[in-house]
Amino acid sequence: MNVSDWIATNWIEIFGALSGIIYVFLEIRQNIWLWPVGIVTSAVYIVVFFASKFYADMSLQGYYLVMSCIGWYWWVKGTGHGAQGRGHRAQGEEHGAQGAGHRAQGEEHRAQGTGHRAQGEGHGGLQVTRLRPLTGLVLAAVFILSYTGIWFILSRFTDSPVPGWDSFITSLSAIATWMLARKIYEHWYLWIAVNAASVMIFVARGLYPTVILYAVYLVMSFAGLKVWKRSISA
Repeated sequence: MNVSDWIATNWIEIFGALSGIIYVFLEIRQNIWLWPVGIVTSAVYIVVFFASKFYADMSLQGYYLVMSCIGWYWWVKGTGHGAQGRGHRAQGEEHGAQGAGHRAQGEEHRAQGTGHRAQGEGHGGLQVTRLRPLTGLVLAAVFILSYTGIWFILSRFTDSPVPGWDSFITSLSAIATWMLARKIYEHWYLWIAVNAASVMIFVARGLYPTVILYAVYLVMSFAGLKVWKRSISA
């Protein structure tokens, strides 16, 4: 099979890989357009994973579609972190005393640096925060339960070739996506684990465009870890 025939045969997977790379780039930049791009990517990979018998990953893409809509809303509205309330109070102080407001803005920009430049791309009011211990414990419990349940279903009721790894990737990805929607910094650590595992599994399954995608994801996850740290809210 020559290159043109291979491209013609795998064009859906190639398109999904390219849109996925754009998605992670927008995620690193905290650009709100990552969500509509994520919707497109998820729709494509529903088809790809179904054809490859990665049923848990296919179901995960449906979850991504839902979380993309929710995350889009949260990023715009700043729900749950009081970002909007802080923003309105800061604006009120600025209008009431413009000189003091400018000094406060100067200090904030020096403290957050690149994070504010990324926020300037229009991703909305939600601010980057650290994972709280209680939230971390709850998410760990959710991971264990979801992993066990998915593994049981895949191993007993499907012909998945790798039920354990498929369950691991699916469970951890679901939690990482929720954390991304809430702009929790530590979600990048989960993506690093997911992407490293995915590279190995997809090589074994011969999904080479997807292997390239997840290898790029892995490198970009380390970049995201560094960039997001600069914009963590105090």
